[in-house]
Amino acid sequence: MAKPGYGKRSAPEQQPRTRDDFALLPTRERYVAGFVDHLPDGAEMSVKQLAKQLPLYGQQAISTALKALSVAGHLRRVRCSVGAGDETRWVFRTFWSRTAHDNEWWNTYLATETAARTAAPAATSEAPAAPAEPPAPVAVPQQRTPPEAAPGTAPETAPTALPARSAALSPAYLALAELGRKDIRLALSADDCAALEPQAAAWFARGVDADYLIAALTAGLPAQVDCPPRFVRRRLADKIPPHRPAGHSSPGTSTSAPSPARRLLVECTDCGRPGLPEALPDGLCRPCRAAHSEGGGTPSVDPAEIADVKAHMANIRDLLKAP
Repeated sequence: MAKPGYGKRSAPEQQPRTRDDFALLPTRERYVAGFVDHLPDGAEMSVKQLAKQLPLYGQQAISTALKALSVAGHLRRVRCSVGAGDETRWVFRTFWSRTAHDNEWWNTYLATETAARTAAPAATSEAPAAPAEPPAPVAVPQQRTPPEAAPGTAPETAPTALPARSAALSPAYLALAELGRKDIRLALSADDCAALEPQAAAWFARGVDADYLIAALTAGLPAQVDCPPRFVRRRLADKIPPHRPAGHSSPGTSTSAPSPARRLLVECTDCGRPGLPEALPDGLCRPCRAAHSEGGGTPSVDPAEIADVKAHMANIRDLLKAP
């Protein structure tokens, strides 16, 4: 089954699976619960997908069965936000428990950080593809040898590859090299960057990042800078920042503290309205819970009433056939 769309998440504190797990439920709810209980974690549990997998019932019957299972304490539907800033999006999950739990247990569990981590998507949704095997060597026909060069001409030599120094460049050197891109008045040569690199490295040792360094050096420039290396050297000495307190990290550094887990929002199993766990007892919002209490679930039809309706319709058809 597909993974997106109310993907299944198993709740803790479940009893071992037995044949009588859902014996107290009605036939339809017992059938749906048995199927959902055997689904792996991550399987889709939307009404439409379950109706495709269970041919005995349609989408309306599946929706009613899920609502009854929510009231019985077997499932809760939740949503949680992932990402940060403009990348924030909502993911939807269905927590399932073979063992029925009351509202207090569900509210306590869904408020924990464990539930938030369980509902959050994995960091890597797909495993990296295995590297392809190298192609078999292809037989190359023998090439003709080039003609020998004249005695007076020097052989052509292949251009020597430049040393790959970019991998060894420090953040301080790269920040100095970026100054000329930010403002042409502070364009530095490679030798200038190498000479000023120790002074810039002292800034990084005090906990700042490249953006901070570039902004401090390019702020309030005069209309004309006669000697960019001398000007940058003076600013590196005069505007060096103070030391950061121990344990402090800026947003640009890699040692940022982990973001706190977001609290889950429970969705009404019937209409999908979100809310806090304690605001949706039995996994239902107030209107849906009132409708469920008044209706008492799916109304049962008396077989005698069905026979009376059939007899009445047969009588009407006979009257229509009469001349």
